[in-house]
Amino acid sequence: MTALDLRPEGPATVTVPGRRRRWIGLVVALLVLLGLLVLSVMIGSTAIAPSVVWEALVRPADDIDQFAIRDYRLPRTVLGLVVGVALGVSGALIQALTRNPLADPGVLGVHAGASFAVTVAVGLLGIRDIQGYLWFAFAGALIVTIMVLALGSTRQGQSPVIMVLAGVCVSAVLGGAGSILQLTNPDAFDQLRSWNAGSLVGRPLELVWPILPFFAVALILVLAVSGPLNAMALGDELAAAQGVRLTRARVLTVVAITLLGGGATAIAGPIGFVGLMVPHVARWIAGADQRWIFAYSLLLAPSLLLTADVLGRVVLAPGEIPVGIVTAFVGAPVLIALVRRRRASGL
Repeated sequence: MTALDLRPEGPATVTVPGRRRRWIGLVVALLVLLGLLVLSVMIGSTAIAPSVVWEALVRPADDIDQFAIRDYRLPRTVLGLVVGVALGVSGALIQALTRNPLADPGVLGVHAGASFAVTVAVGLLGIRDIQGYLWFAFAGALIVTIMVLALGSTRQGQSPVIMVLAGVCVSAVLGGAGSILQLTNPDAFDQLRSWNAGSLVGRPLELVWPILPFFAVALILVLAVSGPLNAMALGDELAAAQGVRLTRARVLTVVAITLLGGGATAIAGPIGFVGLMVPHVARWIAGADQRWIFAYSLLLAPSLLLTADVLGRVVLAPGEIPVGIVTAFVGAPVLIALVRRRRASGL
């Protein structure tokens, strides 16, 4: 079997990690994430001591370092945590749904729908601030994903292959239309460069709170579909024989992908490779059980995003590199190495 073979591996070739190893790995991943949350608050163009960080959180004062922590680094860290969770889990969902190890939320048109909606809001409606076009991005992702879901419908139900093809086609059309709009009024889109590159800079916490209920609903749906997705990995016929309602499971999965991927894209812009790479790492550690893959993706994805964000702050200090560009540079070689591992890429 090649690294990109989409068929499930036979039981003779799959080594299932022990339950104890999975729990130990999960605890380690949690500790790493907690450490990165602290580092994200401490590290920037200037390093801030842990004692100052603690005082800023428990005893606020009119200090320039505390101001930087409360108004810039802490919101940025929270945003990285939330967006990372959404991208990682949505990536694991789309790979499980399509049984394609190279799929990510962008395959269903999430990124394209959000980007096109933002382009329309800025170019045609004159909306300039992120608070204004945030909901356009979210709505665009939802509408386009519903279109892809409808185009992927057949008489037998939802076809993962047709959904992927529909997503690619719709993304290409919307990408071209968005480029035409941007060329007609390039000055209006100057301030969108950071959003288009994928960035956590300048996003206040007020942007996160309205999206959290959607993410909560999506995570509940993830719990509901994890069992059916495990059965569907064996094939639709076997899953149906076990009582899995295929259409219902696919629709709920697509809804969860849209809520997570659309919300993350609306806040931070299109960030690639996180939702594509992290599920590979999760499968390498935890095996093929989707419940464990989702749990690991929930912890590993924000760790990757926060690491990329910290690197973007220090590599060109005092300047910064958007986190979406850093994840591309880091993710591409790591992903190439991972997909060559049979256990990491087999679905």
